[in-house]
Amino acid sequence: MPLNSFRPPVRAAVLGTALGALLGAAAHASPATELFRAASGDVVRDYYGWSTANLEALTDKYRAVLEGRCAEQVDTCPYTTARDVLGDLLREVGDPHTSVRDPDAARRLDEIARNAPVPRTGARVVRVEGGLLVASVMPGSPAETAGLRALDLITAVNGEAAGKTGRVNAPVGPTEFVKLEREAGTLHLTVRRPGSPDLSVDVGTRDLAARDEPTLEWAGDDRRVAVVTLPSFLPDDSAALFLRRVRDAQAQGARGLIVDLRFNTGGGLSQCVAAASIFARVSYRMQFRQGAQVMVGIAGEVPRRPPRPGDRPPGDVRVWTGPAAVLVGPDTASCAEVFTYYAQRAGVPAVGDVTRGVCNSGVTFEAMPDGGVLTVTVLRGYAAEGQPLPERITPDVQAPLDIAALTTSGEDSTLLAALGALRAPAAEAPATSDAPPVP
Repeated sequence: MPLNSFRPPVRAAVLGTALGALLGAAAHASPATELFRAASGDVVRDYYGWSTANLEALTDKYRAVLEGRCAEQVDTCPYTTARDVLGDLLREVGDPHTSVRDPDAARRLDEIARNAPVPRTGARVVRVEGGLLVASVMPGSPAETAGLRALDLITAVNGEAAGKTGRVNAPVGPTEFVKLEREAGTLHLTVRRPGSPDLSVDVGTRDLAARDEPTLEWAGDDRRVAVVTLPSFLPDDSAALFLRRVRDAQAQGARGLIVDLRFNTGGGLSQCVAAASIFARVSYRMQFRQGAQVMVGIAGEVPRRPPRPGDRPPGDVRVWTGPAAVLVGPDTASCAEVFTYYAQRAGVPAVGDVTRGVCNSGVTFEAMPDGGVLTVTVLRGYAAEGQPLPERITPDVQAPLDIAALTTSGEDSTLLAALGALRAPAAEAPATSDAPPVP
């Protein structure tokens, strides 16, 4: 999860004399060399994660690889070549929290952080086996008007296969879907839905908010279990919006709460720390290369003045005290994993599948010369008592999302398992999971 709010990357054209000083004698270096030097230099200088790789040795190794690939275009080797080589370098580092993102991805981050109006269908999609799963549909959007529903499976977009088959990605994934939306045309979708043959759905676009806000829906036989879907922690009011949905659920008489983080890939650390504190006070210890700091969440917020030693305990600060569960899966990452970890510590079971595996570190965004960004790990995460956070979350109740059941019978296997966990007597409820220290 990022510590700093995202800002648009500084492009090479406006770096001026600072960039000249960085490049020194290599003022005529190719774009690829320029990007490689900037990114690898920042990683060597700033990285402080759990990887034990020799960063300087890896930089030397992949600098030679880049020189080989650029041998026939010494002055003009493109940024894309450097991004490919940097991707190989960072995979060998072995910390998925540290990565290079291209200018398109950087723009998407900026749009969400600023909540800019952009051409959208209003559908949020994720890559799954056999297609793109519609994770949510924005109320009043072109997608809703066209009849698209949450948990529909889009098998093709404009005639091209979507999603993945096994480990092979189809031509259209979430990134390509967003690019097509930004072109502001009509998307021709093939949609699979239980109880009907494949549907052809044409969805237009219009300017909508770039981000998706938390939503409140109802589940259970009596429709009194609140399901709050939290799509991202990137906007700086994510926790406040989540808290509002929880308060709405309470006002409407919810007897249980399910927080759906299955497709939440993270965001700002303060947001997930604040949000998780609806269940119990949260203390997250950040260990930097030099020094440490504790971030505290209380009653759904991060207080402006952190509690000090000797302060009078605030009493019961829980916002939600009833039955609860958190839905997780392979797309649950970073800050969403942190939220789940602290929910588990408060006795709230996680239901679903093993998460992405970037729970125990935090990053900053650093602008790159190509207009993209580097996310570099700069902190290790610990619980207040000094135990490292786990690398990933293992659910208390294993219930992976069954895409086949979803598309044939409409059953959300993970949600059904969570409803079952809420019905279980307290004595049978899954135990709180305190994961072991990271090696």
